[in-house]
Amino acid sequence: MTLSSLDHVNIRTANLAPMSAFYERVLGLSKGPRPPFSFGGAWHYCGGIAAVHLVEVRKAPAGKEPRLEHFAFRAKGMKTFLEKLRQDEIPFDIRIVPDSGILQVNVSDPDGNHIEIQFLPEDRAE
Repeated sequence: MTLSSLDHVNIRTANLAPMSAFYERVLGLSKGPRPPFSFGGAWHYCGGIAAVHLVEVRKAPAGKEPRLEHFAFRAKGMKTFLEKLRQDEIPFDIRIVPDSGILQVNVSDPDGNHIEIQFLPEDRAE
């Protein structure tokens, strides 16, 4: 597997409207299309990339709960990556982004940080 770029950051917030306005007005990241997830949120674009994903939560994360929910890389070579995870006995799960076909392989690092590795539909491993 080869990582090609950092894809996005995912931030949990109980203040969706002010957060969205900040990323749009202050940082100049335009609000744009977002898949039809079952939860609220907003995606803000840097060029053509949805670089900041805001996820709406009822209550602000407290204490040790992360506000930065995960970070994501775009990659190629899903089959090789899944073989390595299985060989090293690293737990993972796979999800498909609605209406896009993008495959997300979700893993955690040794400290428990959530990392998403994205593969385009044509890179699907059987």
